[in-house]
Amino acid sequence: MFGKENTRPEFPKRAVITAGMPYGNKELHFGHIGGVFVHADTFARFLRDRIGEENVIFVSGTDCYGSPILESYRKLKEEKGADYSETIKDYVRKNHNHQKETLAAYEISLSLYAASALDRAGEIHKEMSQEIFDTLYKNGFLEKLATPQFFDPDFGVFLNGRQVIGNCPIEGCASEKAYADECSLGHQYMPSELLNPKSTLSGKTPEVKEVANWYFKLEEYTQWLLDYVAKERKENTRKYIIKTIEEFLKPPCIYVKKSEFERTGVTEDELNTLLPEHELSKEDNKSSVTYLFQNLGERDSARDVLNNKGIRFRTGKTLVPFRLSGNIEWGVPVPDTEDMKDLTFWVWPESLWAPISFTKTYLEMQGKEQTEWKNWWESEDAKVYQFIGEDNIYFYGNAEMALFSALKLQYGDKGDVDNFIAPQLIANRHILFMDKKAGSSSAIKPPMARDLLEFYTPEQLRIHFLSLGLSQKSVSFKPQVYLPEAEREGVDPVLKEGNLLTNVFNRLVRSCFYTAQKYYDSKLLNNEISEEVRKESEEAVLTYERHMYNHEFHSLTYVLDSYIRFMNKYWVNKMRTAETTDNDTLRRQVLADSLYGVRIGILLLHPIAPTGCEKIREYLKVDEKIWNWDYAFSTLNELVTDKENHSLKFLEPKEDFFEKHSRQLEAYADGE
Repeated sequence: MFGKENTRPEFPKRAVITAGMPYGNKELHFGHIGGVFVHADTFARFLRDRIGEENVIFVSGTDCYGSPILESYRKLKEEKGADYSETIKDYVRKNHNHQKETLAAYEISLSLYAASALDRAGEIHKEMSQEIFDTLYKNGFLEKLATPQFFDPDFGVFLNGRQVIGNCPIEGCASEKAYADECSLGHQYMPSELLNPKSTLSGKTPEVKEVANWYFKLEEYTQWLLDYVAKERKENTRKYIIKTIEEFLKPPCIYVKKSEFERTGVTEDELNTLLPEHELSKEDNKSSVTYLFQNLGERDSARDVLNNKGIRFRTGKTLVPFRLSGNIEWGVPVPDTEDMKDLTFWVWPESLWAPISFTKTYLEMQGKEQTEWKNWWESEDAKVYQFIGEDNIYFYGNAEMALFSALKLQYGDKGDVDNFIAPQLIANRHILFMDKKAGSSSAIKPPMARDLLEFYTPEQLRIHFLSLGLSQKSVSFKPQVYLPEAEREGVDPVLKEGNLLTNVFNRLVRSCFYTAQKYYDSKLLNNEISEEVRKESEEAVLTYERHMYNHEFHSLTYVLDSYIRFMNKYWVNKMRTAETTDNDTLRRQVLADSLYGVRIGILLLHPIAPTGCEKIREYLKVDEKIWNWDYAFSTLNELVTDKENHSLKFLEPKEDFFEKHSRQLEAYADGE
């Protein structure tokens, strides 16, 4: 072990890492990899080194169900015509396999990449979903609600969530891509609130018919969630995650523009007498007035009043009943209960517990009992880390936390939030493309993740994505290879951090090996590490560990840049003196110090650039103990078992540990 123990962060004894769930109707684009998976994988690899590989489970999978997949499949069948014989499960499996291949190409080290509808994981997920429904129903957390659902009379069908598009009704939201009950920015509302709805089938305004579904009583968890965010505020949860969760914990409200009173002829006083009990907020410098209500029922009664008077309005963010079921055929079956038959789960709630299903699947593959999952998800000495995009904070922050709490408690008792073992959310901001938001459904088509590998190596992309600082703000990804040649200037920004590996660190490592081969028969030296290098190394290790604990991934790249450049400068300056003066004592010291720097460098780089680091370990001829943080400050000599017979593996001329892409070698000078 090493010093400053009292200042070091504590990590759990066991950890589960999850990384979102890409939909089963697409391959992975760069945002999936650069915005979520690289960060999750870096943290999972670090924890394996930090607490032991056997104590870390990293799961994710294809989100197989839901209206986006159903709609994509319908369009594909329409395009392909009568000869198209692929089932929707075939369609999902093909996309799932493509996703797995891409993740492997980026060295994403998942314990299991499953699929919610396929194979053993699909079976366990179906069982888990039914068990969760029965538990929620038994304990009184569910209610039947008859809510409006869109119906296209031209086609004679109820429309799924993605077959209706309109304007988001939430105040302040500019999204024009709003679906039946959620917009593209993640805002939730009831279907009847959607503005200007149109059927994607007929292009016409659909009819509205009442349909009954099961809902989780999420709005009853407002105070519990307020207590939860107060607790999280004391932890290292990112502040904007807390802020986003809190935005939905306000009382139900309605915003009416002041100009609506003049347009409709209804006075403010008249409207006040017609509305249910409310609190009026009105400020001279604002263009609208705000009506606050005690509950959703009163707000919805107020909506009826406003609609009858022809007054246009917007609703505010608040907790609404969280829909569990739907009536699309492609979904996990909901147990037939009371008079509710032939329903399926809405994709969002079942995707929240899918990582538990995948954990159970993985543990079963390891020969463990399925109940073992509770030792990973509900134990005080374990922790779950969920890596997500910022648009999904409502689902994982508001809905998931309340749902998971309800599954452990009896009806009527929301429980002491201090005793609730909550997953930790790690939400990244948007990763833009050429300064604009890019999504698979947007006008700007982002590059597919696998296409980037035609120009960059996985290690170059991994360290660049980490450097963007998505924990703080939305940042643009600007690969120059996607710009016209006339617009390319200077060094490709994607290569900036990668050059630290392919140029600076490569040079240092090779120099150490070549010097050991030339002067010392590839043997390790017994010199004590100099105070200067030890101090710099200790500071780098402890700072890196702290940033990793706080999920400040961009800061890791700063630490690495500073440390590797320090060691490279140390080598160049000191070894020049040793060679010029033929000072073997100095040469020995510099080589011993620099090999120690290489040892520390690969410890810190291992979660980010694993292949290159493993190659260096192979040439150092030390075992896997070099990654174990219990030995973080051990020298190479201390890690070697047979010191007398040990020697470094011979390094051939021009051998690289971190390679450049072949296209870069063709297009640019090596730069060394």
